Amino acid sequence: MALCQLFIFALVVTAAGSLDVGFYDKTCPHLEIVVRKVVQKWFLKDKSAPAGLLRLHFHDCFIRGCDASVLIDSTEDNIAEKDSVPNLTLRGFDLIDDIKTSVEATCNGVVSCADILTLAARDAVALSGGPDYSVPTGRRDGLVSRIGEAKLPSPQFSIDQALGAFTAVGLNLIDLVTLLGAHTIGFVHCGFFSDRVYDFRGSGMPDPAMNSTLATLLKAKCPPPNQIKNISLDPKVFFDQTKRNPFTFSSGFYRQVLKNRGVLQIDQELLNTDVTSNLVVEYAANPDFFKAEFAKSITKLGSLSVLTGVDGEIRTNCRKFNMNANGN
Repeated sequence: MALCQLFIFALVVTAAGSLDVGFYDKTCPHLEIVVRKVVQKWFLKDKSAPAGLLRLHFHDCFIRGCDASVLIDSTEDNIAEKDSVPNLTLRGFDLIDDIKTSVEATCNGVVSCADILTLAARDAVALSGGPDYSVPTGRRDGLVSRIGEAKLPSPQFSIDQALGAFTAVGLNLIDLVTLLGAHTIGFVHCGFFSDRVYDFRGSGMPDPAMNSTLATLLKAKCPPPNQIKNISLDPKVFFDQTKRNPFTFSSGFYRQVLKNRGVLQIDQELLNTDVTSNLVVEYAANPDFFKAEFAKSITKLGSLSVLTGVDGEIRTNCRKFNMNANGN
């Protein structure tokens, strides 16, 4: 590992502070069993649930760190993160509520919503065929959730733009390439990419970097950008348009990118630099290596700027601050 990468990793470990695998061993010993049981119940009903949880986890950790701020509902006094445009298509809130209810019935007032979301994301990956990694816990829930702070990397970003957003929160280029591999499962709303198939950069033509067959297929499924009025209600397509089971976690995402079949612009942008394209080739050829690296990067993501000790709170309800909290 390069010296700069070791330095970044050291910063993240330091920031994580008191996070520890088995943090709840004495206070809530059956926590992980309870969480996985609920995630599995939802997974059996909806194979797309893991993709929703992964995205929910990412959107939470990218703003203010992993503090469950994305779960907060807006009030008359405060418009929360979840009502920002990038978050309007998030899913999984009801699933997290279900887990919280089950956890509270077992260990009242002990486990944070931030830890529940992080554990649920891990279980989602494992149930989809991805790595089953250890999750350090001990996070506390945040006291702030504001719509104006919900600034996330755009699907239209270049690699340089995306890297700028990632490094700003403590992630690096390897994490960027690796975490985009989550696009191996689930679906995406047409509004996030329809410009690529209809009018790429005002050209009136599809993005030349997109496989022409894929562009034709997506155009048949998605309306033009000017006909999309509500991104949360527009049609959806699978990220992977080729495999029989689009809900299986694999390195297939990278094989599709190599064939110019990345649905989002940022996905296809991975071939535009030597470092990222080389990693795409390596992940495509070595699925086990990809899964091992994904476990490292998502664990690192889950440790960003966490609240521990006496900071923050343990919410009673994941959707709202406790009565003594100030969320304005």
